[in-house]
Amino acid sequence: MTLPSHAQIVVIGGGIIGCSTAYHLARDHKADVVILEQGRLTSGSTWHAAGLVGQLRSSASITRVLKYSVDLYKRLDAETGLATGWKMTGCLRLATNQDRWTEFRRLATTARSFGMDMELLSPAEVKRMWPLMEVGDLVGASWLPTDGQASPSDITQSLAKGARMHGARLFEGVRVTGFAMKDGRITAVKTTRGDIACEKVVNCAGQWARQVGAMAGINVPLQPVKHQYIITERIDGLATDAPTIRDPDRRTYFKEEVGGLVMGGYEPDPQAWTTGDVPDDWEFRLFDDDFDHFEQHMTQAIERIPALAQAGVKQMINGPESFTPDGNFILGSAPECANMFVGAGFNAFGIASGGGAGWVLAQWVVDGEAPLDLWVVDLRRFSNLHRDRQWVADRTLEAYGKHYTIAFPHEEYVSGRPAIVSPLYEKLKGHNAVFGSKLGWERPNWFAPPGTEARDVYAMGRQNWFDAVGEEHRHVREKVGIFDQSSFAKYELSGPDAQKALDWICANDTGKAVGRLTYTQLLNTRGGIEADLTVARLAEERFYIVTGTGFRTHDLAWIRDHIEPSLDAALVDVTEDFGTLSLMGPSARHVLEAVTDADVSNAAFPFSHVREIAIAGHRVRALRVTYVGELGWELHVPIAATGDVFDALMEAGRPHGIRPVGYRALESLRLEKGYRAWGSDITPNDTPHEAGLGWAVKLRKNTDFIGRRALEAINGAPLKKRLAAFTVDEPDIVLLGRETILRNGEPVGYLTSGGYGYTVGKNIGYGYVRNADGVSDDFLATGDFELVVAMERTPATVHMEPLYDAVGAKVKS
Repeated sequence: MTLPSHAQIVVIGGGIIGCSTAYHLARDHKADVVILEQGRLTSGSTWHAAGLVGQLRSSASITRVLKYSVDLYKRLDAETGLATGWKMTGCLRLATNQDRWTEFRRLATTARSFGMDMELLSPAEVKRMWPLMEVGDLVGASWLPTDGQASPSDITQSLAKGARMHGARLFEGVRVTGFAMKDGRITAVKTTRGDIACEKVVNCAGQWARQVGAMAGINVPLQPVKHQYIITERIDGLATDAPTIRDPDRRTYFKEEVGGLVMGGYEPDPQAWTTGDVPDDWEFRLFDDDFDHFEQHMTQAIERIPALAQAGVKQMINGPESFTPDGNFILGSAPECANMFVGAGFNAFGIASGGGAGWVLAQWVVDGEAPLDLWVVDLRRFSNLHRDRQWVADRTLEAYGKHYTIAFPHEEYVSGRPAIVSPLYEKLKGHNAVFGSKLGWERPNWFAPPGTEARDVYAMGRQNWFDAVGEEHRHVREKVGIFDQSSFAKYELSGPDAQKALDWICANDTGKAVGRLTYTQLLNTRGGIEADLTVARLAEERFYIVTGTGFRTHDLAWIRDHIEPSLDAALVDVTEDFGTLSLMGPSARHVLEAVTDADVSNAAFPFSHVREIAIAGHRVRALRVTYVGELGWELHVPIAATGDVFDALMEAGRPHGIRPVGYRALESLRLEKGYRAWGSDITPNDTPHEAGLGWAVKLRKNTDFIGRRALEAINGAPLKKRLAAFTVDEPDIVLLGRETILRNGEPVGYLTSGGYGYTVGKNIGYGYVRNADGVSDDFLATGDFELVVAMERTPATVHMEPLYDAVGAKVKS
């Protein structure tokens, strides 16, 4: 068959993700779609996938994506006439210790928060469901009845047929060799059988996605890892509808297949394949069996299911699976190229994710923005650090090894560190800093008191840093602290049309006088919050934009992609040009006055202003803004001068008891003050008015901006969800987010974030209260609220005002 000369959208890769994306593009959007597969359908990693389909993840949106997969697999055969091999067998997850059992109780709560029914079973109940299992070491198990299994190849063939039924054209034996590019966009796909001009490209090339992306200058940080499993001969007494099993404490999984078992696992010492290019001709190919490496799984599996010891092994599968550095898959728009989208890196979750990932990715390709909050899988969560192949390999192997380990709250990765350090790294080490890592940057999470070891000790309850962080918190409330926030992402936007660009991109009014700064959200067309940041006007045609460390790639790409091409406005990333020291607390002005000749009185330097001042002989951009709810300044310092300015502040602050403070205290301070965290409390699923941030939206101004129409359409109507704060008096409870909110015993939402407020002396959680008829003040005031924490109900008090300094007097003092 001859390749067409043109297609609206070219999908590269004929595995489950590519076929699902093409199917949804053709079915839902009537798009003109061509699928290119270099070998034959499923010939990469789809054909040798184990086919387990689980649905529950820690993100509500990703859980929704996986639930969609199950719904699709149930009905796809009726549409296409090709069976998918879907069996809703349910899934048992086994717990052999109390920490795992606590994790499962929290997971069961999360499941119910997301509208799924996960049960917790006793060992005896597990034995009745799975008579061949040894249960003597079990504390219990979780049971999700709607999970199951499917045939990866059958699903893919069914999706491919469905795509063709809706008009998509599929070509096998066609390899992509490059792209024709113009002005940062792909204009044509070059192949071994000719070029195809196109408007958009979707890179679903599986373990080749990194190489395909590189042809267009796009970084897709993937690492193929060898993943083994066995298929046994028939086992007497094994039911054909036996639930799938995940036995994380033994790092293994099982599913029934033709009377036998599929068994594999996630070992702590995984084996990477190449850090170079994956061979183009790796079609329906496997590695040699490696029983020496697999034996660790076999030993554990036989202890769990003794009948395995007598079962014959029909086949051992040892194939490469594409994994990512954080264990989440990759979707979305490439920041380096406006019209390439990526769906790859499914970390052995490709079959479970395939249906839903194709659904949302197709919508993303057509609309140019994600249809829901997909931040945890967004390609733009990565940075230039992830171009380092060895770093990606090391971190990916660590993530693979953690696949089945207990997910302790606040746990940090250890590989590839330190990658990026601020100029204060060694100085803060000298103060006993315990560092965490964010997008490669080392950041002090907390400071160990003298005589104690500077390291995290992970636990399911209160962790070893709890009291030390409380002291840091109190210090900022009562005296003055200094935070090293040099990892903040920073951009400059300049040019005659810079203001015009911001008018369209920002929901708040940034058109203020020089020397003013503005907190604003950036909205999508649904009115959801794609980012929140501060914009400081340095000059008539020059703006300084500051956002969170982890959002550097995402926010830069969002702003750049939404500057109208006709405008004369240049956006530059200046993150590494400036260190950032946040000086916060009631004594902050006394310290600042001691190191600068500038007038930093409240009259001369009010809240929400920016000034350039001199400290220790260096010009410093001082932003009067806070994320902790106290008097304070962010001091943006030329990067090489960061150490000088830090030393000057520490010396001048000595009479006031100044001390360095970490990010754990920052979190507890912001929870008390009611500041929202993007990615948890505010997301692309939430509007400013639902989040209590309507005051930061310029609807009264006659200025158009992205999301305005969506907000106007619901303006004045009752809000069906509202963000509220909750406090819990019970001191031993640990709030993390995703705990269910009950009103008068009925679920009305779940927490988006949680922690402890040391000033108020209570656990604090934030979450959206939902009600189809509207969440009025009366609805909140008249309800009897509880939170479900690890399946236990506890009384909670709802608050709509900040818990600390509700009128904001301290930040403006």
